[in-house]
Amino acid sequence: MASELKANEPNVAVWRETVTDFTAGAAGGAAQVLIGEYHLLYNSYDQPFDLVKVRLQTQNGGNTLPTARNIWAKEGPLAFYRGTLMPLLGVGACVSIQFGAFHGIRQAIESYNTDKRPGHDSTLSIPQYYLAGAGAGHHLGPVEHIRIRLQTQPHGAARIYNGPLGCALKLIGTAGIASIYRGQAVILLREIHGYGVWLAAYEGLIALCGGLAGEALWLLSHPLDVLKSKMQSDGFGAEKKHRNMRDAFRHT
Repeated sequence: MASELKANEPNVAVWRETVTDFTAGAAGGAAQVLIGEYHLLYNSYDQPFDLVKVRLQTQNGGNTLPTARNIWAKEGPLAFYRGTLMPLLGVGACVSIQFGAFHGIRQAIESYNTDKRPGHDSTLSIPQYYLAGAGAGHHLGPVEHIRIRLQTQPHGAARIYNGPLGCALKLIGTAGIASIYRGQAVILLREIHGYGVWLAAYEGLIALCGGLAGEALWLLSHPLDVLKSKMQSDGFGAEKKHRNMRDAFRHT
């Protein structure tokens, strides 16, 4: 019985890590929508900046500040949060899937590296991080489509959709279930490449920054290391050259 429990420990650890990844992704995605943190590779699910971005992308001409002023004047401040419910519900699930997919693929590649090169480091290479990131970004089509529809519809009496569910039902009723997947091919290309670049760059820069931090450590602490080595290698009694740290510094 004890041996069976011990054998199941790795599976329990993997399950816990997976749940943590999905939960962290869901919480982070919801917070991102509400706070409005701007991040291109999170598909700009960032209110209120995202509404201005979508208007600029779908309307001819105009600049950021005039567009924002126009929305405020004609539609009111709450207009900047139009279409928030769909991202709030969808992006939590999407980022949760991204976290889970990325770490799942990363673990699979680490296992592959370990099997391929026993005794060597299982750390992923930059191309392998790109592959793991690419696998994490592939599932946003319907959420993106409904969000864009809600944010670009007219306001007031000319309004077309009553919220995300009404938008989805109207799209399906008009053009079938496939209609909510419009633009899916472009999204796949954008997300696979975008997340691949993002996570590869993230991991690569972490490694680079870690190396630079180590260089900074020794650059600033090396003089003290020299004094330490001089004092520890000094003789005793009559052969002692340095009485204290200040004396060692003066003789260096």
